[in-house]
Amino acid sequence: MATKVLETEGQVCPFPLVEAKAAMDGLAPGDELVIGFDCTQATESLPLWAAEQGYPVTHFDRVGDASWTITVQKA
Repeated sequence: MATKVLETEGQVCPFPLVEAKAAMDGLAPGDELVIGFDCTQATESLPLWAAEQGYPVTHFDRVGDASWTITVQKA
């Protein structure tokens, strides 16, 4: 199992989601994508996208006043 880190801080929505989708395409099943972001809308769009795709969210945490990290596993 590999882990890829995607930093999208400073990008407004929908770009964190667009980049997450592209990054996930390059991962093998079981690999994890760690996405760092500071776009408030992504706190809803990223977990929703993961659920719609059947990708488990293995970690989701606020890491600053307006920054979050979410880890999504490719199923």
